[in-house]
Amino acid sequence: MSAEMVPTPRARQQALARLSPFELKDVLIALAGESARQSAGTLLNAGRGNPNWVATEAREAFFLLGRFALLACRATRDDGLLAGLPRREGIAAHLERFLDAHPEEPGAPFLRAVLAFGAGSLGFEADAFVHELADGVVGDHYPSPDRMLPHAERIAHAYLHQELCGGAPPPGRFDLFAVEGGSAAMCYVFDSLQRNGLLAAGDRVAILQPIFTPYLEITALERFRFEVVALNAVPVRSDGTDTWHFPPSELAKLADPSIRMLVCVNPSNPPSQALGGEERAAIMRAVREGNPDLVIVTDDVYATFVPGFRSLLADLPANCIGVYSFSKHFGATGWRLGVVAVHEDNVMDRRIARLPPEWSERLARRYGSLTLAPQRLRFIDRMVADSRDVALNHTAGLSTPQQVQMALFALTHLLDAKHAYRDATIRILRHRRDLLWQGLGLPPPPDDPERAWYYVTLDLEAWARRSWGDAFFAHLCAHHEPVDFVFRLAEQSGIVLLHGGGFGGPPWSVRVSLANLDDADYACIGSHLREAMQAYVDEWRAAAAP
Repeated sequence: MSAEMVPTPRARQQALARLSPFELKDVLIALAGESARQSAGTLLNAGRGNPNWVATEAREAFFLLGRFALLACRATRDDGLLAGLPRREGIAAHLERFLDAHPEEPGAPFLRAVLAFGAGSLGFEADAFVHELADGVVGDHYPSPDRMLPHAERIAHAYLHQELCGGAPPPGRFDLFAVEGGSAAMCYVFDSLQRNGLLAAGDRVAILQPIFTPYLEITALERFRFEVVALNAVPVRSDGTDTWHFPPSELAKLADPSIRMLVCVNPSNPPSQALGGEERAAIMRAVREGNPDLVIVTDDVYATFVPGFRSLLADLPANCIGVYSFSKHFGATGWRLGVVAVHEDNVMDRRIARLPPEWSERLARRYGSLTLAPQRLRFIDRMVADSRDVALNHTAGLSTPQQVQMALFALTHLLDAKHAYRDATIRILRHRRDLLWQGLGLPPPPDDPERAWYYVTLDLEAWARRSWGDAFFAHLCAHHEPVDFVFRLAEQSGIVLLHGGGFGGPPWSVRVSLANLDDADYACIGSHLREAMQAYVDEWRAAAAP
């Protein structure tokens, strides 16, 4: 450690540990930056989940489509600095001629395949489809319908069926609401559940833990003050290796009808572990036998990193509100692209229909400006209205250029029968995992086809007990805070990791993102993790020496 670098005192660590891990991260970045400056090293921030890859094919198609759309606008009016609006009639043939004239342009072959897929597999009328794309990419109209553009919704629906339903989607249709990423989806879902009498302050809410920290923080807000029933994953097997699966005894708690909602991230964040078949079956059993009105919010943003993934949305469609973001898989966090999915036959609508008269009257007043029959307004359409405080419902919806890019991202997978893009991202993450374990000097983790490996949660307690025994871990607890490990890495090595305890995980654990750094950095991080742990071991042995 540099002589100028003073370790953060334990009292200060205790105070800072009360922050969200995403706010604590900023403190660690400052420490790591100073450490890197003093040592002429490099700051390695593995605390953020933003991937360092981007999907190119859909972006190339988007930018080429934009050039075509402006030509279509100028075809109706061209006054130099302004143009008209693209006409629907004949626009598909216009695009075909444009692609004929630009066959070698990046994105041209993909756009041809998009047109063929839309007309063939999805049965789109060509002019209507192309006009939505062209008008949407120009962004010259409010979204209409405000919930989601019709062709974009059909495309996203096909994508979710393929990627979330493990090859066997449930009967019926999901209605989709295009939103500004998974963050907006979370806010809209919690808001509308409460506004429509489906959740009340103080209600019992189950959360599968560890979980993305904001789900824990939202439930504690004064507006909600939910009583959280933590359903905890078992982090280690009998041999001390990680598993992060949920025992039947935990999932059986969902049969209690006093639990009004279940929140899960699947695959989980940060362990990146998908629910297995037995776990999904246990949840289904608890719902069907004891708690049929349970609302399940399932956030499946990491689904595409697990081949054959199956969501609770597929197993319990009537109970689920699905949240999906395109940000991680396609390297598109800056685009803010997400959808909320609600099945056409769902528990939320049924429960709203059973609300007592005072609630029905209250909601009729709230949504009465939208329809003459507000009692028949579906939950997902209430969510759209709530997202704009009802009064601005007519201007609701995700911007049309965003919806076009979302559709093109979805088509990347729908047109890729060999799963080349998906498999490439999976290979990146698994290679970085292996490099991290090499740096740690530990045997590689067991191969688990249900593990996304977007993040790794390292259970320091399990590592300490397995490698050096209970006495060493007791010394660690007596002399250091659980967050000391992330402070030490930042101060001594210029490495930023997140504290796993802030995600509802084991107090002595850290989260490593495998998505946002160069491959070789993960071997370096593993080596520094091993050195930091060895320093604790040396301290313990020195204290025990006679």
